[in-house]
Amino acid sequence: MHKTKKIVWLIALASMLASGLASAGPGCGDSACGVPAPQFETEEPAEQGISISGGFSKLWKQTGIYRFIHPKTVQEKKAEKLNAAIKTVEAKICAGEFREAEIYAGIANNLGADRDTRRRLRDTYTAKVNEGDPTYEGLLPEGLGQFVMILVGLGLIYLAVAKKFEPLLLLPIGFGAILANIPAAGIASVGIPGQPAGFLYYFYTVGVQSGVFPLLIFLGVGAMTDFGPLLANPKTALLGAAAQFGIFIAMLGALSMGGLFTLQDAASIGIIGGADGPTAIFLSSRLSPNLLGAIAVAAYSYMALVPIIQPPIMRLLTTQAERSIEMKQLRHVTKTEKIVFPLMVLVLCILFLPSATPLIGMLMLGNLMKESCVVDRLSDTAQNAMINIVTIMLGLAVGSKLAAEKFLNVQTLGILALGLGAFVIGTASGILLAKLMNRFSKDPINPLIGSAGVSAVPMAARVANKVGLEENPNNFLLMHAMGPNVAGVIGSAVAAGVLLALCG
Repeated sequence: MHKTKKIVWLIALASMLASGLASAGPGCGDSACGVPAPQFETEEPAEQGISISGGFSKLWKQTGIYRFIHPKTVQEKKAEKLNAAIKTVEAKICAGEFREAEIYAGIANNLGADRDTRRRLRDTYTAKVNEGDPTYEGLLPEGLGQFVMILVGLGLIYLAVAKKFEPLLLLPIGFGAILANIPAAGIASVGIPGQPAGFLYYFYTVGVQSGVFPLLIFLGVGAMTDFGPLLANPKTALLGAAAQFGIFIAMLGALSMGGLFTLQDAASIGIIGGADGPTAIFLSSRLSPNLLGAIAVAAYSYMALVPIIQPPIMRLLTTQAERSIEMKQLRHVTKTEKIVFPLMVLVLCILFLPSATPLIGMLMLGNLMKESCVVDRLSDTAQNAMINIVTIMLGLAVGSKLAAEKFLNVQTLGILALGLGAFVIGTASGILLAKLMNRFSKDPINPLIGSAGVSAVPMAARVANKVGLEENPNNFLLMHAMGPNVAGVIGSAVAAGVLLALCG
């Protein structure tokens, strides 16, 4: 555990440096149908032997600079495939998709999985298929649990319609929760022999589990984002980096829970603190696919509830005088700067953190389409039609994981608690750094903009502006808050890349 904690602090330090640079029952598909238990295994978790120096060495070997000179060997590629196959089998067993688990078990076996892990996963498989009711694991009785979760879905819709708390997210998530908990409908369930799965299952598998939806969301966000406020006041990038601090505190919290979570699980849970749903899905789909549903629900829930969670923290950590501080108007940013910026960020990402390029690359592609003004049709599609379609399907897919058996269990509730702690700490870290910067800055800085360092864009910036206006009607902070807000988007993607490079 001592070495594990050291590697977590290493990850935190490396991320800050990088940020600165830039269900079926036993009758279908299990052993009862004549399918043998998986016969494969893996090596012990890598974090047990990682030191701080070893962690930096591993991070260096994942940079583009190193890989341009030293391409991956055949053995390294084989090890990556084996690791991916093992994680996939664990996720399939957890989801009750036993036939798919068998397929990936065979792949892992062919890639040379060892005996000890084969035994471990075989035991997990056997326990899953032999349990009394493998399709329901909720804390409440099944019917009561479904009724409670339907009420939760109605509550989310109420917040979306009556309170207008991010209706684009909460309305489809709430409706998806209702659909997933309709008794006997099977709208979100895994298919059985001769019958297709529920349509929400396909939304989730094709878009969320594959990681496609997060990348398309980042493309649309990039096309809608103006990096001008960040370029006009580059020091606000520090606030975006500081707000990622909660990620690593949540990792330590997850690791301290009596072995309930591995380092990979803890990294996936911690990223919830960035308040970035697409990034959380992207990372957990690669590190902890068995926790993907719970992490997606937590990440999008806290993104949508920013207007509820953040204001009390902002008022607690700032004085009325600080909240009333008026900031100077930002300088004009030229078109050339806006075009060069996404290309520069992409090049830095390629050189120093290739593992983050799927997210950063799509974000910067969308922004370049917007700022270049030569592909207006593509930019308009990414900003409107495409992102709207993906948001509908993504919201319903995330809502499908609010099914009673998936949501009302100890592990999911623990993830929600850790994610909330990460989000609170990230918000507080940004505010406290902004207070410190204000003391040493020649130009006044309103600490409220530090709360926008979480990457819930543009929600966090709007909340900071709203709280500022409540104290001073002439205090317009929106554009100032957008600087740390867009920096937080980049920062959370960089943090995800660092975690993927070190924990993958």
